[in-house]
Amino acid sequence: MSDTTAVIDAQTNPLLVAWETPHQTPPFDAIRPEHFLPAFERAFADHSAEITAITHDPAEPDFANTITALERSGKLLSKVAAVFYDLVSAHSNPAILEIDKDVSLRMARHWNPIMMNAVLFGRIALLYDNRKDLKLTGEEQRLLERTYTRFRRAGAGLSDDDKVRMAEINEKLAQLGTTFSHHVLGDEQDWVLELGEDDRAGLSESFVAAAKAAAEERGMPGKAIVTLSRSSVEPFLQSSARRDLREKVFKAFTARGDNGNSNDNNAVIGEILALREQAARIMGFPNFAAYRLEDSMAKTPEAVRGLLERVWKPARAKALADRDQLQAMITAEGGNFKLEAWDWRYYAEKLRQAKANFDDAAIKPYLSLDNMIAAAFDCATRLFGITFAERKDIPVWHPDVRVWEIKAADGSHKALFYGDYFARSSKRSGAWMTSLRDQQKLDGDTAPLIINVCNFAKGADGQPSLLSPDDARTLFHEFGHGLHGILSNVTYPSLSGTAVFTDFVELPSQLYEHWQERPEVLQTFARHYQTGEPLPQDLLDRFLAARRFNQGFATVEFVSSALIDLEFHTQPASASKDVRAFEKAEMEKIGMPPEIALRHRPTQFGHIFSGDHYAAGYYSYMWSEVMDADAFGAFEEAGNIFDPTVAKRLHDSVYSSGGSLDPEAAYVAFRGREPEPDALLRRRGLLDVPAAA
Repeated sequence: MSDTTAVIDAQTNPLLVAWETPHQTPPFDAIRPEHFLPAFERAFADHSAEITAITHDPAEPDFANTITALERSGKLLSKVAAVFYDLVSAHSNPAILEIDKDVSLRMARHWNPIMMNAVLFGRIALLYDNRKDLKLTGEEQRLLERTYTRFRRAGAGLSDDDKVRMAEINEKLAQLGTTFSHHVLGDEQDWVLELGEDDRAGLSESFVAAAKAAAEERGMPGKAIVTLSRSSVEPFLQSSARRDLREKVFKAFTARGDNGNSNDNNAVIGEILALREQAARIMGFPNFAAYRLEDSMAKTPEAVRGLLERVWKPARAKALADRDQLQAMITAEGGNFKLEAWDWRYYAEKLRQAKANFDDAAIKPYLSLDNMIAAAFDCATRLFGITFAERKDIPVWHPDVRVWEIKAADGSHKALFYGDYFARSSKRSGAWMTSLRDQQKLDGDTAPLIINVCNFAKGADGQPSLLSPDDARTLFHEFGHGLHGILSNVTYPSLSGTAVFTDFVELPSQLYEHWQERPEVLQTFARHYQTGEPLPQDLLDRFLAARRFNQGFATVEFVSSALIDLEFHTQPASASKDVRAFEKAEMEKIGMPPEIALRHRPTQFGHIFSGDHYAAGYYSYMWSEVMDADAFGAFEEAGNIFDPTVAKRLHDSVYSSGGSLDPEAAYVAFRGREPEPDALLRRRGLLDVPAAA
């Protein structure tokens, strides 16, 4: 690229000019795929120059010229990367995905020499060793500790030869993680099941409407389809009376990344695990799980296994008892077949209707997306005093994306919140929270730009999107993460919002789920989408009574995935070279009921293989649930789920503190004590379940 071209590009590239949009939001309407590589090149160069300035500073290292300078570096890179990865996940196209392959490698090559820079680490280590004499604030002390730990764990203290090898491993892992996620997306995009009129037995009107909307989105107007989005698959398995189609959908869903085609992930997993094992050993750990968990609340693989096994035994016993009831129901109906994994949700729903006189189809008309968004916002207003107003003048990446401005109790601007709720083929499956900009106060107040992405079924023909109870809980879960970013009140970007241990980050999200299922909330916001009538008391009572139904299944489905994640990362990589055989052996070892599938089979387990954020860390949801089940008890004990005193403690100690506090100290500051472990089993109805054979 010539200097002239670079100058012109810098002047016209929307990623490289000041954003004149409201609240300096990304101008998505002007950003094109071809803008990203030049922007990344400039960002990498700027960041490298900033790091060089720190390492070549002749002054004695101090907090300002080293730690604070590091915090100020890389602003352009953060800005460009946030926009890019939002599009990769939420609204990709072939050009973006091709750039992603290139950027993932370049990103690794950029960060490796920074995180392993001996001079930079020497400055950080000198400050860390003398931290008691530096007269730092609590947040500064925490930042210094986390910065030192981050560099140490990245290999900054290794020999030169080991640094070279670690850099090679990091580059390869970055490429493999990107490949893994692209493969899963590819299989999801390549498969649909068209539903003819004869294929719709048992399906609700709202499901068929959503199936028509999905077909419209994929350029199949007038048709109705099941896609491999979880929000399409699970309600289909729950309600379709066509056993042959349930089997077809289930097998396609669980085979993502495992079809022997160009999207197959088996070999990718083998490479990832072998490289992670090498990296852990270079760092002095016996396996990747030991390395990963050293920097967590759990600390060791043994602590994680202890929690998972404590939950596994009663959950499995409950699931086996439920299985026998489901098989008896099949027999009573004259069904001459054994219960299979594609039958479980269908017959569990029938059993729930028979026992609790409740089914999801009855309550979905009362759980419109707009009303559940309003409920999530109202709870935040009542707890934390923030208010929400929709904005139509903020550029977005897809017409379905909505934006709200959030103001503090005093009326000042607090944040912008983007909601991207509907499934589409350009979006990866699942639900997540991320940010386009994090809160910080290092150089004046910087307000965050927070995103929630979900994959709900869109209503057809102008009808609203109707959520299942699980969907509504997902909405509250992701908004709980969103609040962690919105309410953040720290000085330094590295400690902002969700920058906490993985096994603590799920506490704010899972805790927020509790408000969604409270009568005080549902009585106000659960209203029929056609008549506006409130949820009838009788239906509300039956919904609340049915909440613990099928918890054996739900817990087994999750814990088995967490256990296989742990085994992948504690056993030698050679043991799992044949991924299918490893999966089968591990499921047999724990006594996995064959009628229940892993929530995430390995070849589609993006949490642990699309990157390493949850690798050896999928247990985190369960670890956090011990805290969230116990934490909500503080409101129950106060006799008011919006108690202002408890809410203030929750705000100050958990939601606003980001990573500025040690998580154990943060929890105790809120609750007044450590969490009570049995709260999780009690919440799931698993406390007094007899052991199974």
